[in-house]
Amino acid sequence: MFEITPWRPFRELERMRREMDRLWGDVFTPAAPSELGWAPSVDVSETKDSILVRAEIPGMDVKDIDISIVGDTLTIKGDKKQKIEEKDENYYRIECNYGSFTRSLRLPATVDADKVQAKYEKGVLTIQLPKKEEAKPKQIEVKTA
Repeated sequence: MFEITPWRPFRELERMRREMDRLWGDVFTPAAPSELGWAPSVDVSETKDSILVRAEIPGMDVKDIDISIVGDTLTIKGDKKQKIEEKDENYYRIECNYGSFTRSLRLPATVDADKVQAKYEKGVLTIQLPKKEEAKPKQIEVKTA
């Protein structure tokens, strides 16, 4: 059996207007702050005892990197400076990222902030965040009756 529903042309026009507003809004909406600058790519992995964060930030000095933990959020900040020394060099293209960045990550477990270690080697920042005892998985033995 077919159901007969009344045609409401103004409802269809309203739906079309909303869709057009959304499309035009996507085109003309200013970019979010994270899209205006750059942020390093990160890998986050977890072991039984710790969380590992690896961030790709080649060409930086260690003194220009700041790492902080507030609650369950890890924040990596930095400033990658552009070094142009050649006076007679004309650039056709610059694709390397320069400038300040901030990258905040919510950590999947509670970490012991006093035992965090960080090292920077070959353009990769590695942060090891040991888990607190209460965040580590506990094995529960199942007994038979």
